[in-house]
Amino acid sequence: MWLKPEEVLLKNALKLWLMERSNEYFVLQRRRGYGEEGGGGLTGLLVGTLDSVLDSTAKVAPFRILHQTPDSQVYLSIACGANREEITKHWDWLEQNIMKTLSVFDSNEDITNFVQGKIRGLIAEEGKQSFAKEDDPEKFREALLKFEKSFGLPEQEKLVTYYSCSYWRGRVPCQGWLYLSTNFLSFYSFLLGSEIKLIISWDAISKLEKTSTVILTESIHVCSQGENHYFSMFLHINETYLLMEQLANYAIKRLFDKETFDNDPVLDDPLQITKRGLEYRAHSEQFKAFFRLPKEETLKEVHECFLWVPFSHFSSHGKMCISENYICFASQDGNLCSVIIPLREVLAIDKTDDSNRSVIISIKGKTAFRFSELKDFEQLVAKLRLKCRAASTQDDVAVSSDSTGPSENFEEQPLTCPKECSKTVNTEALMTVFHPQNLENLDSKMLKEKMKEQSWNILFSECGRGVSMFRTKKTRDLVVRGIPETLRGELWMLFSGAVNDMATNPGYYAEVVEQSLGTSNLATEEIERDLRRSLPEHPAFQSDTGISALRRVLTAYAYRNPKIGYCQAMNILTSVLLLYAKEEEAFWLLVAVCERMLPDYFNRRIIGALVDQAVFEELIRDHLPQLTDHMTDMTFFSSVSLSWFLTLFISVLPIESAVNVVDCFFYDGIKAILQLGLAILDYNLDKLLTCKDDAEAVTALNRFFDNVINKDSPLPSNVQQGSNISNEKSDHTKVDITDLIKESNEKYGSIRYEDIHSMRCRNRLYVIQTLEETTKQNVLRVVSQDVKMSLQELDELYVIFKKELFISCYWYLSCPGLKHHDPSLPYLEQYQIDCQQFRVLYHLLSPWAHSANRDSLALWTFRLLDENSDCLINFKEFSSAIDIMYNGSFTDKLKLLFKLHIPPAYTEVMSKTSSKGDELSTEELLYFSQLQVSKPADEKETESGRNSPEKGKGKIDIQAYLSQWQDELLKKEETIKDLPRMNQSQFIQFSKTLYNLFHEDPEEESLYQAIAIVTNLLLRMEEVGRKLHSPASSASTARDSGPSEGNAESSVKKDLPSPREEHQWSFAFEQILASLLNEPALVRFFERPLDLKAKLENAKSSQLRSRTKM
Repeated sequence: MWLKPEEVLLKNALKLWLMERSNEYFVLQRRRGYGEEGGGGLTGLLVGTLDSVLDSTAKVAPFRILHQTPDSQVYLSIACGANREEITKHWDWLEQNIMKTLSVFDSNEDITNFVQGKIRGLIAEEGKQSFAKEDDPEKFREALLKFEKSFGLPEQEKLVTYYSCSYWRGRVPCQGWLYLSTNFLSFYSFLLGSEIKLIISWDAISKLEKTSTVILTESIHVCSQGENHYFSMFLHINETYLLMEQLANYAIKRLFDKETFDNDPVLDDPLQITKRGLEYRAHSEQFKAFFRLPKEETLKEVHECFLWVPFSHFSSHGKMCISENYICFASQDGNLCSVIIPLREVLAIDKTDDSNRSVIISIKGKTAFRFSELKDFEQLVAKLRLKCRAASTQDDVAVSSDSTGPSENFEEQPLTCPKECSKTVNTEALMTVFHPQNLENLDSKMLKEKMKEQSWNILFSECGRGVSMFRTKKTRDLVVRGIPETLRGELWMLFSGAVNDMATNPGYYAEVVEQSLGTSNLATEEIERDLRRSLPEHPAFQSDTGISALRRVLTAYAYRNPKIGYCQAMNILTSVLLLYAKEEEAFWLLVAVCERMLPDYFNRRIIGALVDQAVFEELIRDHLPQLTDHMTDMTFFSSVSLSWFLTLFISVLPIESAVNVVDCFFYDGIKAILQLGLAILDYNLDKLLTCKDDAEAVTALNRFFDNVINKDSPLPSNVQQGSNISNEKSDHTKVDITDLIKESNEKYGSIRYEDIHSMRCRNRLYVIQTLEETTKQNVLRVVSQDVKMSLQELDELYVIFKKELFISCYWYLSCPGLKHHDPSLPYLEQYQIDCQQFRVLYHLLSPWAHSANRDSLALWTFRLLDENSDCLINFKEFSSAIDIMYNGSFTDKLKLLFKLHIPPAYTEVMSKTSSKGDELSTEELLYFSQLQVSKPADEKETESGRNSPEKGKGKIDIQAYLSQWQDELLKKEETIKDLPRMNQSQFIQFSKTLYNLFHEDPEEESLYQAIAIVTNLLLRMEEVGRKLHSPASSASTARDSGPSEGNAESSVKKDLPSPREEHQWSFAFEQILASLLNEPALVRFFERPLDLKAKLENAKSSQLRSRTKM
């Protein structure tokens, strides 16, 4: 089979491989110990033994082919074979098809690029054929049965795929099967009577990476809750790793990162996840990111073909990728050539009659693209013609609706806003208004600017202009030199893909501006506060024209995307966009940056920026190891580089230099920012290595940024920031931004998009788990002040609490717990459980869970803790109850039991199913938990609002939180005198609960006797007290009668006890406490020390098992 070209180190490989054939460019090798008489000596015997004991799917193929060039020491593996016949077939194909072609290339680099491109093309063709085939249903069914039998997970747990692999316990490999399901990574092995069973939930994984060790050439390293696990899979490692990465990120998004989890029907339903679906999704995401297409697009078809490049007189080999509304092409050789053809631009699609199987696509502007060597090209032409007809129909509908709608000629309509002096949407970039070019007075800088424009015009004449232009190496070279001022807005729109968003949404911006005007919320308040801080030194933002445009764009975006709303740094970026793009274009550029190019950057937790910082640190370790060795703490780079990523260097570089960085960013994406960051550190390497602390390093970098200039910038001196540097700093070397960007491309241009994507996925797990750890530590710090548990016990309790929430969400489409998870809320409110989840935890953890009425106790405890009646409790409330049960005094525990049997906690519980006894169904439990307590509605509403300021509001009320915090500080500790009295029916239930608690206790008999004595004593006391107080109570009733005859009569009727009420009695908590204290057996029972640590350990091990069928 053909392999993706990867470098091979021949130094160590020669011990394991023997050369069989070779020529100038290829080498065929055989693995030692295979096909040799006597096994090939001791080395061959060892290698052969290792290969033979491994499962057939994990064996190393015995034959392989390497590619080499005469002047290079680097070898690339390009094919492997299970037998001599298979590898000979590949070798013959190379000699017949490739060897003759290689002689036409001038350099070894071109030869290697061509071979790599050709092999990747062959793999893609094979992959396309295998992609269409289903997995063997019989084998999969057999694996599914093994999976269910081995782990006993619920039926809803969907097995995605499985692999044979080795799991390393220390230095011992255990051969077995790795099962990847929607919520778990599971491994099972049974060898020589030794069973290994491992279940790791995806949401617990903090690190997932491919590694190489001395023993293993390649393995997958999984870190979960501080434990390291290694799996070795030789032939399937890339496929397995990709699927593991996708499943882990899916779980992380679903459970932790609701801010960016869209309502995706596939991801929202775990039962819809399949191996093929994940592969398809990965390809589609990669396709959209590469071509900067709208997020609604999905990859439909991929065809290998050749595209005729007219200005080079050469057919470029590559792939045609087709989505709903676009036809795209990317070449596979090193000289990148790509094209994007929107179907809305297509005029005709024709096929040629020659043997080249060619398709000609004609677009507006008298341009045509010729694709040749297409398989099934006749069917493809028919499909594309159908797509074009559908696209043209949509365009006609859009045009007709726009012409009659209220948004017609919106640019000329006034926009009313009390704070704005400029009443219309700007139809020109601010730079053309505030700095029009003076064509009469052409100085040297303006001449250079005109030369740049001429270079671009020549490129346009060759490659075309607009969305369907050819993008080649020459395009990148011109971008690196800096885009001319007059073309900047147009090319930013083109390279970012914003031009497509704007074209497919005509009139959208005008509509959003109109709807968002006059709105007032937290986002608009923050926008108003930051308007004057956005490029304040630029004349455009010292006037109402610029400020009004900035306000409209930011407010419109906050209205469009309330999940992001407004985040600091968006104002700085938007200011620069408005300088070079029209107002509507600036809006769509902002959409492209926030929603596609820098995903998750501009939300409350800036996860995207933190992930890219982690990627940046990884690249520093790879490319600047000496700097890594010198720095004691890598977090320095994170703190310094955060503003680089959030503002694309605009906040640290002079504006005339920063715009060149933005040019590269819109062309190359985050790759350009990472490359430039490395180049800056490399340029300042010697200075940084001499710095003694972080402050000195920050000063050195700031001084460097102050001396970055753009010598070719045509901007006036009053706008340029680099020219305003004082003469005192003139002794420092000036650095031209163009040279710096060129250097970053030359030194670090080898960084690939695929590598960045992989690093982003890998580091996303780490970043989100780090944020979760921070949340946990903050919660524990707050809660530890109010409980007697140790920090370790509290930590374990938090893990169990959160795990229960997640487990209950694994197999349900719409989990209430996830709906309420909001990372922007205060730490304590981020995770809350409902009554059903609390019952499970109560059964696992409560020392009173053996009671026959444990469901009722769990229900009453939940109602007691749910003070704001929202049917959810947080960790602080949960831990307070557990703490009293284990560490509370006799009085504390008794007071808890007492409060469980009086309102608002107590409610009469009656199971509908008599056969279940005291056990409650989920529906019954939720029904009883939602029964309202007997409080006035307005009081309840007020209290609920006071307890949770974020509920029912569009924004978080900071003042309400401060007020609540102050109330909690001033709140007096509840005394036993504040507790209401317990009536007859409540006392009977209280006594029943005590009887249930004492069941199967070693002192059960004496405890029952003690309860009987206490109950008898309390009843006698109450009878005597009632007789003593009855005359006085009747006299007071007569005295309290009002002057009004009617009112008096009704009052007497109400206050006089009915015949039934005469026999009612009640107890105060002091009476019950005093009576129970007289019984030593009862005191011993409640003061007996309980082992919370053992209970927590048992709960952790049985938490998942309680859901399984094992």
